[in-house]
Amino acid sequence: MERSIKFTAAIFLLLLVVQVECQGCAPSSISVQQTNTGKMVGGTDTVFQVTVTNGCRCAVKNVYLWSNGFSSSTAVDPKLFRRAGSGYLLGDGRQIPSSMSVTFQYAWDHYFRMAPTSVQAQC
Repeated sequence: MERSIKFTAAIFLLLLVVQVECQGCAPSSISVQQTNTGKMVGGTDTVFQVTVTNGCRCAVKNVYLWSNGFSSSTAVDPKLFRRAGSGYLLGDGRQIPSSMSVTFQYAWDHYFRMAPTSVQAQC
């Protein structure tokens, strides 16, 4: 009896630790960096490279970004970045390991602000 209580308590503590680690996996743990590549398309549109990095200790999936008015004069691989509802789904919703990134490019006459709006932790 005492052994099963200790075992149950140990499992409970382990689950609590895992849950606390996952709580740090908020949208704010995702960083979005854009770089002007210096390349031009059609003589007027600048090519921008976007790198979205998972700064959470756990893997994440279903990362959604907000980008008001986003458009691109070149095709963006929909497996990397595509419209989904009122936002944009990153990496086809697949898991992004801790400290890893998803990178894509778009072209327009100006850059578009992008910010993470939701993320699902995989602890």
